[in-house]
Amino acid sequence: MRFKKIIFLIILILLQGFSLSLASFAFHRVVSVYDGDTVLLKNGAKVRYLGINTPEIDHEGNKSEFMAHTAKDFNQKLANGALVRLEFDLEKKDRYKRVLAYVFLQNGDMVNALLVRKGLAYVISIRPNLKYRDLLLECQRKAIKESVGIWSNLLRDKGENCLGNRRSYRFHRPDCHFAMKISQKNLIKFRSIYDAFWEGYSPCKRCRPTVSR
Repeated sequence: MRFKKIIFLIILILLQGFSLSLASFAFHRVVSVYDGDTVLLKNGAKVRYLGINTPEIDHEGNKSEFMAHTAKDFNQKLANGALVRLEFDLEKKDRYKRVLAYVFLQNGDMVNALLVRKGLAYVISIRPNLKYRDLLLECQRKAIKESVGIWSNLLRDKGENCLGNRRSYRFHRPDCHFAMKISQKNLIKFRSIYDAFWEGYSPCKRCRPTVSR
């Protein structure tokens, strides 16, 4: 009896894996674009692009971040009305219940990567979802070299020192509350914001090291 239960569990696990595999090949229609990195599918799912962050659009009538509307327009051109395939990482949803995914067009292009390559998004790595970190970082370095999109303005001042956390892949101003809590084994010192972005670290949203004081 115990042997039969084990066989049943193995078959169940294999079937679940097969179902997930089939799901990754299914295409879904995008019916709305919220901003540069979030879309709505016809099935009602709100999808947040994994591994990247685009400039924020202010929805309260204040000033949006540099290139925010350009990023949305580019995302809209690529994805709105399109059939897309979702590829997941280890976590499928965030705390806001949004689906987390790498989004692929029918021609095989990954929308996440295209946004980074155009300089309309930067890499943001959140463990354990690091499947395409290397690819996205490669796209970011090319965009930085060419000074396209956000990089035409974001790295204008390259000289400010900052502290990075190897665990979170975030960088901070030296006086940031979170920087002071970084353990020695996870601490990395960057000579500039440029170096931090080049290594694939993203800015702390509390101390905002990319904003001039």
